[in-house]
Amino acid sequence: MLALVEITPWYWVGFILCVLIFLALDLGLFHKQAHVVSVKEALGWTAVWVTLALLFAFSLIFLRGRKEALEFFTGYFIEVSLSMDNVFVIALIFGYFKVAPQFQHRVLFWGILGALIMRGLMIWAGVELITRFDWLLYIFGAFLVLTGIKMLLSKEESVHPEKSWIVRGAKKLLPVSSDFDGQNFLTRVNGRRMLTPLFLVLLMVETTDLIFAVDSIPAIFGVTRKPFIVFTSNVFAILGLRSMYFVLAGAIGLFRYLKVGLSVVLVFIGVKMLIDPHDKPPHWYQFDIPDSTSLLMVVTIIIISILFSIIATRRERERVNAAQRNKDHS
Repeated sequence: MLALVEITPWYWVGFILCVLIFLALDLGLFHKQAHVVSVKEALGWTAVWVTLALLFAFSLIFLRGRKEALEFFTGYFIEVSLSMDNVFVIALIFGYFKVAPQFQHRVLFWGILGALIMRGLMIWAGVELITRFDWLLYIFGAFLVLTGIKMLLSKEESVHPEKSWIVRGAKKLLPVSSDFDGQNFLTRVNGRRMLTPLFLVLLMVETTDLIFAVDSIPAIFGVTRKPFIVFTSNVFAILGLRSMYFVLAGAIGLFRYLKVGLSVVLVFIGVKMLIDPHDKPPHWYQFDIPDSTSLLMVVTIIIISILFSIIATRRERERVNAAQRNKDHS
């Protein structure tokens, strides 16, 4: 058996430096000029980020063993799945503000950079709290179950930025111009420096991610409490969010039942946290669900929800086409 490598602060520093280098190359080289990101380009970048995540999981096998590698991949898949719902809300925000397609990548880049910082702080705080008060895991579990049920029973997502306290507060406290200035967040109007509406879009994207992080971060604690695994799985999921957006945003109708699947995932992870003994002698109602079983359950739930969505969309199109043919013949 291979000896496990201790995750020292240098591993944290090295990982964060690699992420910063990737982000610098992304904005400074590959997306220096604003342009419309095609589906083909987005699929290519999605493949890059997924491949990097898989290579990282493979390296964990040699560093920390198969168990932590599986924990990473399970956490990564859960975070990616929950991020898909975030993608659709971001699409609604862009649509509301009428953000030109060629400027959307810039908003997502800076939004995700801010999300990495916010999630890093939330993960650190969560780990510290759980280390001191491990009973909080049961609170997180109950929270996820209630959130999943609420998501399942709620109506379709709607975004009303004009009602957002973030947008109203920014407009009241900060000088915001009425017109866009390309991909700039700052502009000058009659010699006065002002924020552009694109900055309000960035604020909305950041706020949206913060709201989703409240659900997704407790969910990954249902898989592992190891800070390095929690952080790295979140980072890889967020890094792939930009390219995922350009792949999925135009196909929202194909995923009508994804929300149901995500609801079931949250309930499953919440129940797992409630019945898990958390490294203590188990009570009669407690038992540990293996990580491999958790991964299989989550993957199965998401795949089934997507398949049902595609089947429902195809049948709806067939009904519309049949009705149109009958109308043409009459």
